[in-house]
Amino acid sequence: MKIITFRHNNQESLGLVHQDYLIPISNIGDNLPDSMEALLNAGQEGLDNLYQAFQTYLENSQQTANLSFEEVEILAPVPRPTSLRDAYAFRQHVETSRANRGLEMIPEFDLFPVFYFSNHRAIAGPGEVYCMPDHFDRMDFELEVAVVINKEGKNIKAADADEYIAGYMIMNDLSARRLQMEEMKLNLGPAKGKDFATVIGPYLVTKDELAAYKVPTPAGREGDLYDLKMECFVNDMKVSSGSLASMNWTFAEIIERISYGVTIYPGDVIGSGTVGTGCFLELNGTGNRKDPNYREQWLQPGDSIRMEVTALGSLEHTVLLDKNL
Repeated sequence: MKIITFRHNNQESLGLVHQDYLIPISNIGDNLPDSMEALLNAGQEGLDNLYQAFQTYLENSQQTANLSFEEVEILAPVPRPTSLRDAYAFRQHVETSRANRGLEMIPEFDLFPVFYFSNHRAIAGPGEVYCMPDHFDRMDFELEVAVVINKEGKNIKAADADEYIAGYMIMNDLSARRLQMEEMKLNLGPAKGKDFATVIGPYLVTKDELAAYKVPTPAGREGDLYDLKMECFVNDMKVSSGSLASMNWTFAEIIERISYGVTIYPGDVIGSGTVGTGCFLELNGTGNRKDPNYREQWLQPGDSIRMEVTALGSLEHTVLLDKNL
């Protein structure tokens, strides 16, 4: 299922995407969760019940009173996560970024999956994203995939961790690089360089939709792995391309690390980290290392970003200066 959160007639609702239209949950059946929070808190049983109701609807209904995407405002699929963590799962991104700074690959990368907390109340969906002037001092995109949790747990083993994932979605971890680089000199991790906006969407895709893309997990690793092509376009020019299958730490392994001594909850969002070539910081560093005349590129006010991931859709948004300035 492709589960979408939308606003229609000033009312926030949940729906399912089918072909080229949107089906409100209220059309599918009675007593179904009508918010993402309620659906995630219902766990796998909630997803199973929604799936069965959806199949019955498709078989029996005349499918009237459904909505076109032009009639609604599409919101972030998980508008109010209970937490937001972002991992560092792609070796290519880490290794290349360090090489661009003249550094050797850090051996701790292979010991455990690392992550940081970001601002779970600064979530945006498709559309316009308003930012402050300092954010545009080397503003960057980060091409990622995120999962959302729908089962409470603690001390979860990687072998069991995929059972805690409700589904997958595209994520852009917008980054203000000048702010980030300044504050990380203090060895406390990113804060103001990251906390202003994270874009997710356009919908949450359940795991059954991804079965055809599942690939064998490398020896020594645990958890599901999917070969999903990931691309980013800035002002319709392709700037990044990679695959989710190149994750060196699976989401299951990341969840094992996160949940050690800590409870995770339905509604927690976890990002994969940046795919190789998935940000201007990496691309500019490689360009400068290879060509002294390389011209750096950063996001500017009014730029449009489109991220496309196989089976997860297309997440389109525009970064703008805060209109309240």
